[in-house]
Amino acid sequence: MRIPFLRLKADKTWSQQMLAIKQRVGHLHSPGVFSWERQRLLIHAAKTALAAGLCWWLALHFGLHEGYWGAISAIIVLQSNMGATVTASRDRLLGTLIGAVLGFSFSLFGALPWNYILAVLAAVIVCGLLGLRSSSRLAGVTITLIMLVQKPGSRSDLALDRVVEVVLGIVVALAVTTLVLPDRARLRLRDGLAQEFLVLGAFFEAIMQGFRGAPAENLHALREDALAMLRGNNQLLEAARNEPSGGPGWREGLATLSQFGRSIFDALVALEFSVRDTDEYGYAQKLDPSLGKLTADIRTGFHHVAGRIHEWRFHVSPPMSLEEDIADLEARMTAVRPTGIGFSQAEILRAYAVQLHLKQLARLLRASRVETSRAIGETQEQ
Repeated sequence: MRIPFLRLKADKTWSQQMLAIKQRVGHLHSPGVFSWERQRLLIHAAKTALAAGLCWWLALHFGLHEGYWGAISAIIVLQSNMGATVTASRDRLLGTLIGAVLGFSFSLFGALPWNYILAVLAAVIVCGLLGLRSSSRLAGVTITLIMLVQKPGSRSDLALDRVVEVVLGIVVALAVTTLVLPDRARLRLRDGLAQEFLVLGAFFEAIMQGFRGAPAENLHALREDALAMLRGNNQLLEAARNEPSGGPGWREGLATLSQFGRSIFDALVALEFSVRDTDEYGYAQKLDPSLGKLTADIRTGFHHVAGRIHEWRFHVSPPMSLEEDIADLEARMTAVRPTGIGFSQAEILRAYAVQLHLKQLARLLRASRVETSRAIGETQEQ
């Protein structure tokens, strides 16, 4: 099943990143005056200012005494994408509600500072038991405002006012992030996962360059770029899970790709350790052309999967057959095994380790495409 509303346009982000990887640029982002990231920064700044100003205007219009708390809430919860905004809004609302209830309740008995200390202690414990650790600080802040700030009026009125102001800020922030140039985490994650596989492919090429000759100069930078992509995409995945539904299977598809990305990175690190600090690859040369063909097709496979993610179509046949490459390599290993007596044990073991990691990478690449195709409900699989 196709998911047309998840398709990404072939924008500069994709093409610039493709060019950066092909040219072996060490870092992913080359900042420019009107770069994509800076445009997003300007948009986010404008949306934040709009939400804060709108909250302040509404507070004055409806006669709220301390409407600036609504503006503060809007500024805090409005994040760079819709999913992160929903997450921050949930954490702040629950923290405020728990803090308001506990702040008012503990103000009814005891005297400062002991009842205040007990209220904060109770808030942290309650949030922890409910699995709302991100809300515990906000609950403590709300308790502090209710119990320590001396203002006219009852504590119940202060608690109610605080909840109303926070709800106002959250509603305005959600409205702005949804209606004004919306930035959805799932679409950013789509583009991020495509870039992740491109970076992993470049990391793979740098590793294999070290196996065949001198290590690539940008190997360390590519490893760090891959780690940064994995961490950033993991955060986007958490945010995307809190967004409204994007259609059947989109959440499962994105989660599947994220999981395979982490597995492939682990396999690449293992491959890197296998080829490190060696200038002996004579036995591995005997595995050619099968070993070289599998290496070349794995490199192509990274670009193919990245393209499938970009277009969100995974049942398209790849331009190579990794299964045939694996079978050819295994047959070649069997054929050259009797000739291994002329090589050192370490060299033979290294060649065996490399071919095992290559076969694992090939299977992971194929599985990432096939499993994602199944997760999003495509009817045809290759």
